[in-house]
Amino acid sequence: TITFPSPENARALVSVESGSRVLNAWWVNTAKNETKFSFKITGDMSPNVYVYLTMIQPHAQKSNDLPIRLYGVIPLLVENPKTHLQPEISMTGVLRPESKVKIEVKEKSGRPMTYTIAMVDEGLLDLTRYRTPDPWDNFYAREALGVRTWDMYDLVLGAYGGKLQSLLSIGGDENAISGGAKSKANRFKPVVRFLGPFFLEKGKTASHEVELPAYVGSVKTMVVAGYDGAYGCAEKTTPVRKPLMILATLPRVLGPDETVQLPVTVFAMENNVKNVIVTLTPNNLLIPEDGLSKSITFSQTGDQIVNFSFKVAKQLGVAKVKVVAKSGSESAQYEIELDVRNANPPATSFVDAVIEPGKSWDASYKMPGMKGTNKGILEVSCIPPIDFGRRLKYLLTYPHGCVEQTTSSAFPQIFLPQVMEMSSAEKLTAQKNVMAAIDRLRLFMVPDGGFGYWPGDRESNDWATSYAGHFLLEAEAKGYALPPGFKNSWLRYQRNAARNWIAGRGKYQYAAYQQSDLEQAYRLYTLSLAGQPELGAMNRLRERKDLSLQARWRLAAAYALAGQNEVATDLVNNTGTDIKPYSGFYSSYGSRERDWAMILETMTLMKTRDKAISLVNDISKSLSSNEWMSTQTTAYCLLAMSKFAGDQTTSKGLKFECSIDGSKTVNGSSNLSVVQINMNSKDKTEGQARVTNKGTGVLFARITLTGIPEPGNEVAKENDLRVNVLYTDMKDNPIDVSKLVQGTDFKAIVTITNPGNLDFYKDLALTQVFPSGWEIHNSRMDQVGTSDESSVPTYQDFRDDRVYTYFDLAKASSKKFTILLNAAYLGRFYLSAVNCEAMYDNRISASKPGQWVEVVKGQ
Repeated sequence: TITFPSPENARALVSVESGSRVLNAWWVNTAKNETKFSFKITGDMSPNVYVYLTMIQPHAQKSNDLPIRLYGVIPLLVENPKTHLQPEISMTGVLRPESKVKIEVKEKSGRPMTYTIAMVDEGLLDLTRYRTPDPWDNFYAREALGVRTWDMYDLVLGAYGGKLQSLLSIGGDENAISGGAKSKANRFKPVVRFLGPFFLEKGKTASHEVELPAYVGSVKTMVVAGYDGAYGCAEKTTPVRKPLMILATLPRVLGPDETVQLPVTVFAMENNVKNVIVTLTPNNLLIPEDGLSKSITFSQTGDQIVNFSFKVAKQLGVAKVKVVAKSGSESAQYEIELDVRNANPPATSFVDAVIEPGKSWDASYKMPGMKGTNKGILEVSCIPPIDFGRRLKYLLTYPHGCVEQTTSSAFPQIFLPQVMEMSSAEKLTAQKNVMAAIDRLRLFMVPDGGFGYWPGDRESNDWATSYAGHFLLEAEAKGYALPPGFKNSWLRYQRNAARNWIAGRGKYQYAAYQQSDLEQAYRLYTLSLAGQPELGAMNRLRERKDLSLQARWRLAAAYALAGQNEVATDLVNNTGTDIKPYSGFYSSYGSRERDWAMILETMTLMKTRDKAISLVNDISKSLSSNEWMSTQTTAYCLLAMSKFAGDQTTSKGLKFECSIDGSKTVNGSSNLSVVQINMNSKDKTEGQARVTNKGTGVLFARITLTGIPEPGNEVAKENDLRVNVLYTDMKDNPIDVSKLVQGTDFKAIVTITNPGNLDFYKDLALTQVFPSGWEIHNSRMDQVGTSDESSVPTYQDFRDDRVYTYFDLAKASSKKFTILLNAAYLGRFYLSAVNCEAMYDNRISASKPGQWVEVVKGQ
């Protein structure tokens, strides 16, 4: 029943409206002072409707001074009892860890339903104040009025001259309810179990089993149900405990030759637990120093800690230890596994030779790393050596991860199958690496469709956007799938940037390092590669008299892809390839060798292979030397050489024999340009190899050796950069970290100085790898401030045992970075060297050697 005030002799148009349509409408004649009318509630009015009323008085009435027409709207909530399900949970009041829990589920009134079960640690739920989902509240949330209503009264009668178009949108749910319990501390691994969906027949009760791990605390069991438009939920909280429990902890990682104490906390939850024997079973990476079994005695309920000491073996892998505690018939067990890693960067060496037809090459080699870290690859090719093994390994193990480095690590792998013999496993690995890079690039895309340099950047980086887009286009052409909308968003950005480009103006912050014309030429190249050339922008750039040599070659490639071969040829006639060396601080993150590779790519595209031979030799010489190359230079040189080699139609192929360390002679042959052979050198320290050329052409052979050297051999260096490392207590008093008391909070303060010998330093990377026994406080997550004097980095990456900090540094200036630490685990650990380097210019670097440190018990 609806009641509304009204004058006599008026008429009211009543409509009942939902979130999507008008359900009913009729006219009501009004009574004096108040009018009532009724209508029947139906099922299609759930969860709510709106009653909309427009009242119109006779035009000539004089009994009141109200407007000729009035209107109003009210919501009407409608709840259908049949839309509610009432699931019930039955289980024991106290759960026992390391046992199977029986859960029974039924519907209170015996109705059928489909449901899921979740059993989750309450401490984990409290972190986000998580409540059991109630689907009824969501599916039957109050709906906004979805019918648009226009008042056209003034178009029908002229007595009222105003115009009104009103749209009422009333509704919304109540999801954002604040409050809830505070989060609880939980020292154990959380329990998260999910089962279902299941279907429960009418009048039945279902039974399920969940196996609990070694856990003590409290879990919440939640059931969410639905069937034929009806929904419901139920929850039950139960404690988890048993008479005897244990908890063992180790650092997140360990290093070779370190010592560490493993604390085992034993919980006696009931009075019958008195004498407890704790026994450990480690694998071969953990060598016990004080036995594997200890006894403790409880006089009352509570907990005690017993420590075991281990020395880490001089090898890498996954360390595992199983802890078992027994007291009479009660027992408990706990397992830990963690990585044993060497924090040093990999070292690389190589030996190579040119083998004439019918000749043999004998080579002796010595592995550069500690046992278990070494790897050797024999590479045989019929083109000048490009050292795929070493250079690709460098890209794959490079620790930093900006958008350029993410792209560079995968880019050459797209073309490997067309130039090098690969096994099925190697092809699968390359495919996985490319797909992982494509997926990671989503982290860098900004709303305008470009790519930021670091994840979370708000502004697109022009060169990185073209470089990443180039990679995506080449990957797509090789059959890789791109995320939906990814390519279109990128194309939108490229087109807008190409059309709005103005010479000399760019986003690059440091004008002295700007390569505006090369950025535009590369952008236009990618658009042509995508089949959407911007010929107008290309023509405007071509008319410039000050076009750089690099931009001219890249623009020629854009024209060639657009089918304008004559224009492309005219652009580069008599241009040459003479590029002076330059710093990687420029906006393209490039180098002379990277630009050579781009020119070689253009020559391959334009079918001028005869002119490319000198460039091939120059790039080969750089790739096969000990010369440092940035990630982009390395990647582009490899992909350009791959395209050149893969485009050959007159290759004589490869024929050779080889034996490694006296093993059975292997006959090798291939119609491709490069063959790589894994030397299985992981556990070797030295060896010999023999290669015989069985073909008619010259062969290039190279053995590339990589490994991680043992810690302790670092040397301090300062190359146009200074690093100062200071450790202080929380009050900024200097401390000696060679021996710290367990539980000490302290700071690592690193000051980086640009002495001013060169110019502005861009894209510096500071690497700090901390000892296994020190815990890092991630100040971004725990909201603990570091220091008012700390500089703000461009980007910072916290890992388990290390922190990477990225920043720029002006001439003759310094920046200070502070990391908060805690001496958490007893033992002797290695503090690795602190390194800072320019990621695109190896002339600029500095490091401080590492040292052994101890964490000891307090007095």
